[in-house]
Amino acid sequence: MHDDDADRRLVERFRAGDREAFAEIVVRYQRPVYNAAWWITRSADDANDVAQDVFLRVAEHLDDYDPRYRLFSWIYRIAVNEALNLVRRHGREDQLDDDADASDEGGGDPERIASDAEFARRLQGALMALPARDRAVITLRHFAELSYREIADALDVDEKTVKSRLFEARSRLKGRLLDLDVR
Repeated sequence: MHDDDADRRLVERFRAGDREAFAEIVVRYQRPVYNAAWWITRSADDANDVAQDVFLRVAEHLDDYDPRYRLFSWIYRIAVNEALNLVRRHGREDQLDDDADASDEGGGDPERIASDAEFARRLQGALMALPARDRAVITLRHFAELSYREIADALDVDEKTVKSRLFEARSRLKGRLLDLDVR
């Protein structure tokens, strides 16, 4: 995680008119923003679009940012909301590009690659069938690998709420995966 004091100094520099400070903020957070967007949208193009939108919004609203809170959490919350909004606008997502996934394996066992691709399709289908709120909490915990505290900060809820939502979301995901096994 990044140094909160360094973030505060960057925000102060930006507010004082130093535009290089904003470039440092972008460099500091572009990867986690992109990753969060990708895990929610499952599309490199959409993740890039979300990241651009996020940093435009950050630039426009950095004067409104309250330094009592972590900059990372504020930016991450914007990223999650932008990604979820994009998913909602697009309706249901497209399936993963299994050919790209298989080519990443470097020519492994074709049966295992096919089985992994099928599992990825089933998991993504079950995940995408969940409500956006469930998808977000599962994605942030299991794909973006955020702590409960970081998820709570990003979603602007307390840790107990995160744990409760995650428990419920996992239960619904498990049910959807079991339903897929029956078919």
